[in-house]
Amino acid sequence: MIRSSILRFVAMTFFGVFASVASAQWNTVPPDAVVPDWRSEVPIAVHPDTSLVNLYERAWEIASGRVRRGPEGMVASPYLDENCYDDQIWIWDGCFMVMFSKYAPNAFPGKETLMNYYAPIHDGAPSPLRIHLRDNPPLFAWVEKENYLFTGDTAQIDMVVRDKRYLQKHYDYFNSLQCGERNDELSTQPIRITVRRDSLGEIIGYSWHGGASGMDNTPRGRDCGGYQGALWIDAISQQALAATNIAELCRLRGDTAQASAWQKEFERLRKVVNDRYWDERDGYYYDVNLATGEPSRVMTPASFWAMLAGIPDSTQASRMVERLRSEAFMGGERPWNSLSRSDQDFDSVTGNYWRGGIWLPIVYMGSKALERYGYCELADSLAERVVRMQARIYEQTEPHTIWECYSPVADGPSTEHGHRVRQEFCGWSALGPISLFIENIMGFRKADALSRTLTWDIKASNGTHGLRRLRFGDVETSLVYDAPTNSIAVSANRPYTLVARGRSIPVAAGESTISL
Repeated sequence: MIRSSILRFVAMTFFGVFASVASAQWNTVPPDAVVPDWRSEVPIAVHPDTSLVNLYERAWEIASGRVRRGPEGMVASPYLDENCYDDQIWIWDGCFMVMFSKYAPNAFPGKETLMNYYAPIHDGAPSPLRIHLRDNPPLFAWVEKENYLFTGDTAQIDMVVRDKRYLQKHYDYFNSLQCGERNDELSTQPIRITVRRDSLGEIIGYSWHGGASGMDNTPRGRDCGGYQGALWIDAISQQALAATNIAELCRLRGDTAQASAWQKEFERLRKVVNDRYWDERDGYYYDVNLATGEPSRVMTPASFWAMLAGIPDSTQASRMVERLRSEAFMGGERPWNSLSRSDQDFDSVTGNYWRGGIWLPIVYMGSKALERYGYCELADSLAERVVRMQARIYEQTEPHTIWECYSPVADGPSTEHGHRVRQEFCGWSALGPISLFIENIMGFRKADALSRTLTWDIKASNGTHGLRRLRFGDVETSLVYDAPTNSIAVSANRPYTLVARGRSIPVAAGESTISL
């Protein structure tokens, strides 16, 4: 059993119980919670808007209650729980939680959580928890690479790429799944994905399912005879994302032969996606009708997985981005809705889960996709609208909480089966108050532990702002931009490079002031 030796334990506390019995399980700290001393580990946010700072701190507090021991026999304990079912775990929830837990890995076991998927699936290790959907989005390689760049944890990468080869194995595993297959030792659910090949045996896509894709009640496939009648743009794009990130990790660890092989696989998938899934009429990637080869024009942000993977060229990307500039599609005051407002099945009352609801993992993915193509200002603007919406709802809606997903038409939570969605969902909804707040509102764009470089897109409009006790790799630093003097007060435990305002600025160990 893997045990995290770095967590400090404090007495378990309760956050209070909402009156509704149905939601009580989501609004309390579970009995096996390991509530870490998170306040001494997380970066300290400095920002004049106290509502954003309060939401940031509350997100960490809720997330601390989801650090769980789990039942006896866990592969990795403690682990991060997504706050859904006590006896099951979700692949893409676990992956997205790594993206905020990286800011405080001593308290929040992100990489450890991934072992509860790797070992049961690829080593046959027994586990008391079931993986809810084994054909959930295959995001491990993306998450591992991003975590590696931030933490510099070479032991983790050597384990998943060289020694155990979990990332390569999962790529192949996803391609080998058979629709209808069951494995009750691993999951309560059958496989819902069908791998589709051309006449030469080359994979051209995947027919997926609402639940398996993570977009439970999406209307995708409605003009294809159902889910299995469509080739899903996100599935093949996520495999392309995996291939290119495996290539990058192999390159970073010096395995040039494997890096070249995986990059070649990415280029093959890139060509398939551009040849089959791009719709020149609309300037958008869509699912494809398996029978006819025609685009299935149900517009969702799932298409931005292609952008995150680096599949479109700059012209294609610019056309996709226009859909985010218009409230008629996926822009406006409450952007990144999970179904275009122009679609006939868009739910104009609450968003009804994946029929328009706003989901923080999609907002996070989309923000990073835009940044990859240089649309940083748009990424920041859309992300800030969503996080400020979360802050308003936290302050104005009873109970004061962070929700599983949000309405695209009014300030409030979305619904599932006619009821408000899960509360205290940190879980992946912490990506807004934590990751998007740090990276897109305050502008800490990239922390590279391998080169000891921090890129900060300072936003004077924030006034005096910054982070204290930011840790990336072996660097611990505090940086606060002082608006009146246009300078940065910096302290650091070791030298690193700060990239800000177009300059590469050497930061010395100790305390200093940088004039801009």
